[in-house]
Amino acid sequence: MHILHLYKDYHPVLGGIENHVRVLAEAQAALGHRVTVLVCNPGGEAASERLNGVEIVRARRMATIWSMPISIHQPALLARLQPDIVHVHSPYPLGEASALLFRQSARLVITHHADVIRQRRIMPVYGPVLRRVLAASDAVIATSPNYVGSSPWLRTIADRCRAIPLGVDEQRFRAAREEQKDRSQLLFVGKLRHYKGLDVLLRVLTEVPGATLDVVGDGPMRTPWESLAAELGLAGRVHFHGEVDDRQLLAHYRRACMLVLPSTSRAEAFGTVLLEAMASSLPCIATELGTGTSWVVRDGETGLVVPPANGPALKTAIQSLMEDESRSRSMGDAGRLRVERHFTRAAMITRTMALYDEIASGEPAARRDVRSEP
Repeated sequence: MHILHLYKDYHPVLGGIENHVRVLAEAQAALGHRVTVLVCNPGGEAASERLNGVEIVRARRMATIWSMPISIHQPALLARLQPDIVHVHSPYPLGEASALLFRQSARLVITHHADVIRQRRIMPVYGPVLRRVLAASDAVIATSPNYVGSSPWLRTIADRCRAIPLGVDEQRFRAAREEQKDRSQLLFVGKLRHYKGLDVLLRVLTEVPGATLDVVGDGPMRTPWESLAAELGLAGRVHFHGEVDDRQLLAHYRRACMLVLPSTSRAEAFGTVLLEAMASSLPCIATELGTGTSWVVRDGETGLVVPPANGPALKTAIQSLMEDESRSRSMGDAGRLRVERHFTRAAMITRTMALYDEIASGEPAARRDVRSEP
């Protein structure tokens, strides 16, 4: 079949959704399907190329407002490409409106990666479009059943939602399993955005003697958080590494004794880094946001889940894992097993293709109870 993924950006632009689209697209092309990724060109002018079997079409971008491309070229290209499946990665207002108006006879799949949290001022205009496109879709993918139950946009259409969790290449992280961990070395991995809660973790570190922290990732909050670390007297204990290559990332997972993801809002919809850490046999500390974070990490089994922006609870969780090596190792082993059973990249691709086959056949997608997912 001809599969078209619709979003704003694609590799080499870095981001969780961009990486997810690339993984899906390249895997589907390897299975023999014709795969097109339709995005907007950050450089402005239209361009196209073929990479790893995927046709990448970059539409002309006129401007960018509130992180969203403005383009009349992207909807026009969608109308001409005539795919069998249009797979929109949401939230992306231009893509959703384009699919609603110009997908023609193509089946429509929406992956609802996250609700709009910070830019709520656009919701009076965007909200009606989102409701219409979700209602018009053949199937809606959520990355966790938690998100279906807690999202105001998905709760009302739960019957058409399918929980397909994100997945990682578990073999890539296996080497980290047998390494001797530094019991005082904490790890944070992710884009440095406002909702990641790194400021909460930095303040907690002032009350956990001996603990050190590696921060892997870059983003708009890097400079403010580096300044905060210096103000708190943590310059020698917190190290900001920025974006790192694959070899360096694996080394960080090998060295650490736990991953801490102290996110503070629902903008953290899933937390793929939790899967990477669990695949590396690391226990994880996550926060209860009503999203995928507390579904991926099973509290007391593969890690600990604490309330968001709660310094005392976060401190207690960190200290308990630092001090109890046996419990920490047991959680790491359980996390590795959970990833192998439920969160592999191969499983994610297989589930997605099965959904495509269901809706391409002209029959309604099977309405599975999302609570029955892993």
